[in-house]
Amino acid sequence: MRYQNTLKSEVLVRGIGLHSGRTINMKLKPAPRDTGIVFVRKDKKSVEVNASVNSVADTTFATNLAFDGARVGTVEHLLSALAGLNIDNLCVELDGPEVPIMDGSALYFTHKILEVGIAKQAKKVSCIRILKPIVITEGHCQIAIVPYEGTKISCSVNYNHPLFEEQKLSIDVTGTNFIKEIAPARTFGFLRDVRMLRLNGLAKGGSLDNAIVVGENGVLNKGELRFKDEFVRHKILDTIGDFSLLGYPVYGHIIAHRPGHSLNVKFLRKLLLSADSWEIISDPVMMESSRSIATQV
Repeated sequence: MRYQNTLKSEVLVRGIGLHSGRTINMKLKPAPRDTGIVFVRKDKKSVEVNASVNSVADTTFATNLAFDGARVGTVEHLLSALAGLNIDNLCVELDGPEVPIMDGSALYFTHKILEVGIAKQAKKVSCIRILKPIVITEGHCQIAIVPYEGTKISCSVNYNHPLFEEQKLSIDVTGTNFIKEIAPARTFGFLRDVRMLRLNGLAKGGSLDNAIVVGENGVLNKGELRFKDEFVRHKILDTIGDFSLLGYPVYGHIIAHRPGHSLNVKFLRKLLLSADSWEIISDPVMMESSRSIATQV
């Protein structure tokens, strides 16, 4: 049986915002049990923004939260690291409008959390167990979830690029698998879209240091991809982060074809309205504990 977790001590992070281009100072602070993940805009009179599907303001090339005039953008990679490492309670303080992008993956956040250590708290975790399938379809994109004894994600992507065929991956989401197979996968985009993004005031902080950029003839970044199927792995990373906005771990099998932040959030809202398709239960014994994560890495 897993208990709630927070951090043993604070983590300080400083980096560039992908879309704002601003230098952001971020502090991850331990929080009491039942707090959940809470973002605090220190430059906005310490307004608190809960990491909840109800706080999603928009999904324009990132998952962006807002409350009472305070916005916190590009939260998905940090949330993915927290969910992947079973961090349930945390206060995230920022002095700017978005989470730093770092190298475009969840690897930096994952390493910093493991450096300070994970603290077990005196309350058991509950989770959402899927009882019946739920599906949402939008054009060529689809997300479904079905009952499963564990937490699993199967994902496929296809961008009709001559050098990149369809990528597929199915993985049981455990702390060890997340650290080794998902956390290092970087965000990516296509050169043809960069000008459009910048004309719309986005990607001001984007560079080859924090995103994979794909041109007509291949990847523009120096060096090799971290995985031959890094794109689909990053989509799984994003999905883990977005699904954490439910506020509970999900006990089921997520099957996603060409997922994105917008469809992820629409699916979460549909799931919450489909109350006959799931139940809240105590965290099953077979879900990997934080101590297990720490000792296996």
